[in-house]
Amino acid sequence: MTLKLIYPALAQVFWTFVVLVIVFLRRKKAFDNREVGMADVAVSTERYPEPARLAAANFSNQFETPVLFFALVLIAIHVGATGYVMAALAWAFVATRIVHTLIHTGSNDLRQRALVYAVGVACLFLMWIGIVIAIL
Repeated sequence: MTLKLIYPALAQVFWTFVVLVIVFLRRKKAFDNREVGMADVAVSTERYPEPARLAAANFSNQFETPVLFFALVLIAIHVGATGYVMAALAWAFVATRIVHTLIHTGSNDLRQRALVYAVGVACLFLMWIGIVIAIL
């Protein structure tokens, strides 16, 4: 049943929108507090305060490993590798992206962030292995 993989994919898309709202709110706060002006950020976003830059960096991160996630979900659906293990791995990946965002836009503890990132990449690799096994 492919729905098991559609739900985590939709959750990841939703999370990307959540992160975009965080970026917007932090940038708006920077303008409201007069920490930056339009001319300050017209060419480069480096002048935004750190919380806004961290949120923007995390938004960019939503287009890195999640690209592999979406490709793997589509391939898994195509080849019928849609069992409970694959669904659990997909949900685990989404969970790592959420935790990664919370760390990145919060404490920004690089050790914690790297560990969560590595777990997410491991989920992707295991999804890939599941697909390879399904097509052999």
